[in-house]
Parts: sequence; C-alpha cells; structure tokens
Amino acid sequence: MSDHKRVRIMPCLDMRAGRVVKGIHFVDIRDAGDPVACARAYVEAGADELALLDITATVESRGTLLDVVQRVAEATTIPFSVGGGIGDRASAEAVFEAGANRVSIASAAFRKPELVGELVQAFGSDKVIVAIDADRNPAMPSGYEVYVDGGRTATGTDALEWARRVDEAGVGTILPTSKAGDGARTGYDLPLIRALASNLSADIVASGGAGELPHFLDAVQAGATVLLAASVFHFNVIAIPELKDYLRKHGVPVSPADDR
Repeated sequence: MSDHKRVRIMPCLDMRAGRVVKGIHFVDIRDAGDPVACARAYVEAGADELALLDITATVESRGTLLDVVQRVAEATTIPFSVGGGIGDRASAEAVFEAGANRVSIASAAFRKPELVGELVQAFGSDKVIVAIDADRNPAMPSGYEVYVDGGRTATGTDALEWARRVDEAGVGTILPTSKAGDGARTGYDLPLIRALASNLSADIVASGGAGELPHFLDAVQAGATVLLAASVFHFNVIAIPELKDYLRKHGVPVSPADDR
C-alpha cells in the first residue's frame, strides 16, 4: 500500500453549548470536556487535523460559536475545520476570520446546492468540506439515503447521487457519516466509503463507528484518506500514537507523530 496517499488522523470534537460531547447514533449525548483543552491534548498527541462540529447549531437555527473557534485557533498548531450553522458565504467568512482552516457544510449544502460552488469559488476547493449524513435504505440506488438536520430528517435523496453533485462542484473533501455506525464502535460503514471513494475524485473521510485498531485499517483499504473518530479518542480507548504505529506497521503512510 506504499503508493497510497498519506493518511491523516482527525479527531472530531462534537460541541453543544460550548462543551465537547459524544453521542451514539446521534443521540444519548454525554459530556467529554472543554474544547480548548481537548484540542490542545490532540495537538500534543500527534493528530494531523481537527474537526469541530457544533451539532445543534442547525436545528437551533443559529450560527457557529465563534468565540470557541477563536479560542481553539489560539490553542492549536494544526489545521482544523468547523461545521454547524454555516449557511452562507458570510458565515463561512466569519469562521475563517475566527481562525479555522476549513469549513464543513451539510444541511445548508443540501438545501442550497449552489452554496457549494459558491464557497469553492470564494475560498478554494481545499477549504471546503461537504459532510453527508447517510443511513441505509435499500430503496435507494446506492442503498444509502441522505439525512439532514444532524441526522434527524430523511430527504429521499440517494447519498451517492448527492455526493457526485458535490464532487462535480469541486469540493476537495467529502465526509460521509453512517447513522448506523455513529458512536457504536462497531466499525466504519465500509460499503459507503467504498462506493464514494471509487466514484469520486474528492478525498473521503471515514467517519462514524471506529472502535478498534483494525477498523481504521479497513477504512483505508476501502479508500478513505482521512480517518475521523471521536469517542475512542475522547475516552482514551485508542491513543493516536498507537494508531499511527499500527497503520505504519500495515504499510499505510501516515505523518510522523512529531511532524506538526
């Protein structure tokens, strides 16, 4: 696997009311700490980048917590993306001004598909991530349906078809999260990753379901180039240096823990 793209490790900080939280299947939320302290700890542990997700911004119809973004930007030395409550170019701009490196959009992208191209044009393809929450639905051509509003609302749209449209708009990274796998620690949804990775040119982030070391390797073999996890990192089930060593031993190129 030596010709494979360098794989990046991305802890995800799901935030609610300014605190890091973690749920299972998008519900059963529990507290996991202060975002700035968590971000700092992940920088020290050798994470390659971070994802900050304000999980209730969209359903509460409000913007992202910019003060938290600012504090995280001051405390970290690695790139981080911010999602939740970004619904137009102005709100994306505010997040960049607060210190984020990339923005992640999901529900807003789906409801206003022209926003995707607009943000890519304004900020560049590498600055925009489109997140797609999906759940299995055998009635869909790909077997997966897009959900919005933090996984609460079914859309009747095929996930692969929507991902293709996003890919064509020039987005550099697509982040699919399988509702079935989220927080369950039973492994990433490999058929979903495989379907997207084999049909799209964007980088694919594996998200939702990591529970043990082999799950991460499975995701890389399915075509993911960014490995996102939350609960296994937050609750010290897996340490990032341990994960990088494991992947390296299996021939996966990862950045060294001190390469930051």
